[in-house]
Amino acid sequence: MKFDRIDLDILDALQKDGTLSTTDLAAQVGLSQSPCWRRVRLLEEGGVIKRRVALLSREQLGLEVLVFVHVKLTSNGWQTLPRFKQRVVSFPEVIQCFVLMGDIDFILLVATRTIDEYNTFVQKKLAQVPGVHSIDSRIVLEETKNTTELPIRELRG
Repeated sequence: MKFDRIDLDILDALQKDGTLSTTDLAAQVGLSQSPCWRRVRLLEEGGVIKRRVALLSREQLGLEVLVFVHVKLTSNGWQTLPRFKQRVVSFPEVIQCFVLMGDIDFILLVATRTIDEYNTFVQKKLAQVPGVHSIDSRIVLEETKNTTELPIRELRG
C-alpha cells in the first residue's frame, strides 16, 4: 500500500490520539470531514490501522513487575513451536511475544504485580510448556521509554 503525506499525517495524528473525531482529525490534516473519513476507512480496511485502544497505566493497575524473558526451546522444540506459541500467547501475564533468530528462540514481556507472582508464573505456567529448554529473566528496574508510536515522520522522507 502506498501512502501520501495526508495518509501519513492521519496515521501520525491517530497514533497520538485515537479518540480524535473525524472533524478534529480532518482539521489537523487539512481535509474536509468526508474525504478524511474515507481515508481512515481505507486505512482500517487495508489493515494499516489494526484497532483503536486505550493505553492503560501498568503501575496504576498494580502491575509493578515487568520482566523480559528469554526462552530457549529444546533441540526438538521447534517441532512443537505452534503449540508453544498457542500456549504462551494465552497467558494473560505475557503482554508481548517475539520469535527470534539466534541463540534464544523467544523474548516475552511479562507483567505481574509482584516478584512472587512472576515466580509462580514461571514455575506453574511457562516451565510447564512442552519444548522449553531454558528460561532466563531480566527484571526491568526503570522504564525510560515506552511508546506505541511508530516513526511516521521518518517515512515522509
